[in-house]
Amino acid sequence: MNKQKRVAAIHDISCVGRCSLTVALPILSAAGFDTGVLPTAILSTHTGGFEGFTYRDLTSDIEPISKHWQSLNLKFDALYSGFLGSFEQIDLVAGLFDTFRSNETLVMVDPVMADNGILYSVYSPEMAKGMSKLCAKADIIVPNLTEAAFLLEEEYIGENYSQEYIEALLKRLSALGAKKVVLTGVSFEKSKLGAASFDISTGKISYAFNEKVDGYFHGTGDVFSSTLLSGLLNDFSLEDALQIAVNYTLKCIRLTENLGLEKRYGVCFERAIPYLIQQLGLHAD
Repeated sequence: MNKQKRVAAIHDISCVGRCSLTVALPILSAAGFDTGVLPTAILSTHTGGFEGFTYRDLTSDIEPISKHWQSLNLKFDALYSGFLGSFEQIDLVAGLFDTFRSNETLVMVDPVMADNGILYSVYSPEMAKGMSKLCAKADIIVPNLTEAAFLLEEEYIGENYSQEYIEALLKRLSALGAKKVVLTGVSFEKSKLGAASFDISTGKISYAFNEKVDGYFHGTGDVFSSTLLSGLLNDFSLEDALQIAVNYTLKCIRLTENLGLEKRYGVCFERAIPYLIQQLGLHAD
């Protein structure tokens, strides 16, 4: 029997609204991994589409959790960070990467902080700028187009871009330090939506597309990133993991629409998990 891989997922918990840890934990677990969590904040709901949500910053808990993990001599095959709860957490999570990574550890940073040209309400420009320091520690980063602009301190140009712009953007993002860059929300035609990737070691740029569904669906970035990591840890190439993540995200969106669910509560990824397991080629040993 092959060794079961262990992942540490460093994200917030939105008690209602499928995103962050309530997406990452079940997807990574279904993909076969022993998934530990380090919550960065607790919110009553996610921040998109809701007002009056509660917010508890868990910055003070990160170091004690890390020290306890160290006392247990825990080893991780992947460290995966998303939404951070404060500016101070950037250095704390960077330190956690240094503490727990080995030559075999995959470090992935999804710099969750903005969309549609706007920072999330609990983020500051200072925090967005600091996120580039964390990206420098990663093996792979997964920003959307808005987050890419903030990381590079460039103007967000919206949907008015060319393939040449996307490929140049990927290369500028790689200069932050990650060996692989995935850019989400890429579209060159109205009926298709997907992602682009750049592997600095090979110089290869790849694309993965599928049907574009009109509307904004909360939590799809977390679904995509968690699925991408699942593919990579199941030994798929970056190109193949990219397509699996695009396909699964679309499957979740379609189910959400077919069931007539309210979009602000996130996508129905739960019923699509059998499809994900099939796409990953998983079976009981």
